[in-house]
Amino acid sequence: MIPPIKSIQQHGTHRLIPSRYSDVGALRRLADNEKDFDALLELEGATNERLLGAANRLPGISIHELLFGVEHAEIVNAAFTHAHPSGSRFNDASRGAWYAAFELKTATAEVAFHKAEELREIEWSEPETFEMSEYLSDFTAAFHDLRGQGFAGVLSPTSYTASQALARNLLSEGSAGIVYPSVRRAKGTCLVCFRPALVTNVRQGQTVTLKFKSWKSSPVVEYE
Repeated sequence: MIPPIKSIQQHGTHRLIPSRYSDVGALRRLADNEKDFDALLELEGATNERLLGAANRLPGISIHELLFGVEHAEIVNAAFTHAHPSGSRFNDASRGAWYAAFELKTATAEVAFHKAEELREIEWSEPETFEMSEYLSDFTAAFHDLRGQGFAGVLSPTSYTASQALARNLLSEGSAGIVYPSVRRAKGTCLVCFRPALVTNVRQGQTVTLKFKSWKSSPVVEYE
């Protein structure tokens, strides 16, 4: 069942990424001078999939799709070139995507779930803190819309098999992306964009900190 297409105009969507990946600030803090900074960039780039993508050396995405010369292009490109080894809900390991939420609390709930899963898998019993950087972006495009009836199979809380299959089909047909109900927050709305060029007006927002007492606890969330 192919979901319907709906025109989307959504400004100020919310994406959270680990603060250590936010632009190149972390590398600059490690360097004592510009020469050291340039050396760290070269070392980081030797195995950085974002830069391999820019060199047209990744199978899942072409250099012609990536962004250049716009603010935070490297953040957008990283979302498409740094796919999780097992993929995510609407992408497999060959190609990433830009995931965002219409509400900051929804983005936080989605990220908190996955961080809790990471701790659960290793039964981490100590306190753990995750600092996330918010990136806002705007979308004006036609997206496939899963907010109607009949799509429970691709919104499974435990499996990405059906959703990845749907995404591969839609991507091959030229889809811009998907709008869908959040699986981790009731009444929240999420968006996955398949095309870097459609992620527009990217700018930095707040810092969101998740503090877990252990893998068994819900996090305390702080917004700055």
